[in-house]
Amino acid sequence: MNPACQHWNLPKGSGLAHNASQAVLALACGLLALPAWTDEPPAPAKPGTAQPNVHVLPTPFLIPGLNRERTVRIYLPPGYEQGTRRYPVLYMHDGQNLFDDATAYAGEWGIDETLNELAKSRGLELIVVGIDNGGAERIHELNAWDNPQFGKGDGEQYTAFIVEVLKPWIDQHYRTRPDRRHTAIMGSSMGGLISSYAISRYPQVFGKAGIFSPAYWLAPQVFADTEARPPPPAERIYFYAGGSEDLGMVPEMERMAALLRRQELPATNLAVRVNPVGRHNESAWRAEFPRAVEWLFRDQRRRSPQRQAP
Repeated sequence: MNPACQHWNLPKGSGLAHNASQAVLALACGLLALPAWTDEPPAPAKPGTAQPNVHVLPTPFLIPGLNRERTVRIYLPPGYEQGTRRYPVLYMHDGQNLFDDATAYAGEWGIDETLNELAKSRGLELIVVGIDNGGAERIHELNAWDNPQFGKGDGEQYTAFIVEVLKPWIDQHYRTRPDRRHTAIMGSSMGGLISSYAISRYPQVFGKAGIFSPAYWLAPQVFADTEARPPPPAERIYFYAGGSEDLGMVPEMERMAALLRRQELPATNLAVRVNPVGRHNESAWRAEFPRAVEWLFRDQRRRSPQRQAP
């Protein structure tokens, strides 16, 4: 899929003008998905930037009910191979964008470089499981509700795949801490929307969520769904959006945060941050990731050995 179609950033108007702009973009994305015939030589491949402790699992996973396969990428903390320790796990969407500039469509998040540094400087160590998006299927799989303009929502099956297929496999094959307190989910744009859905529907599985620039405009049903399922008091949610995104982004994110406050999610477990100049892109989310992951896992850093008194 063309990069412009991966994270849509439409001005939030109302009525026919907004609907028309969405329809035009949908048509453009459909056309851009067709093969491009050109006499120009293909662009040279970008060099890989993934660190040695990032692995692409050799066999794709089948999503039950959708008959689609997804590649999974996994980051293991430094020293994993030499130790016996068990680690918290963060599940993330758009796996192509997380670790490697060679596979990213608009720049990578630098998850591996960031976590390698945080392991060294802050004692924060965790496993990250990145699930590749499905290209043209992304807008369906990361939305749990049907949309009259953009089609069927397959997010229910996609999220069930993470909970019922992928997480049990990861817990069986890696040294994880599988309980909800040590399991988080995170994503941006459509990935933020499905992460919001996941932590609401599966609070017994995910105890933390990082929700960046959530595409709530695409599925307003998410507000009623969240209202019907008050979060456990121990749930921890980190919201982020940029002030230079579309006009509805920050108000809709703050609406969701206000709903969670009314449901008595403790203030200490809810973070809402707006970067006034932040835009809707990977570089903004990459810059925010260290702050978010430290906050979400703030009580799970390894303590430095205490010095003995002389």
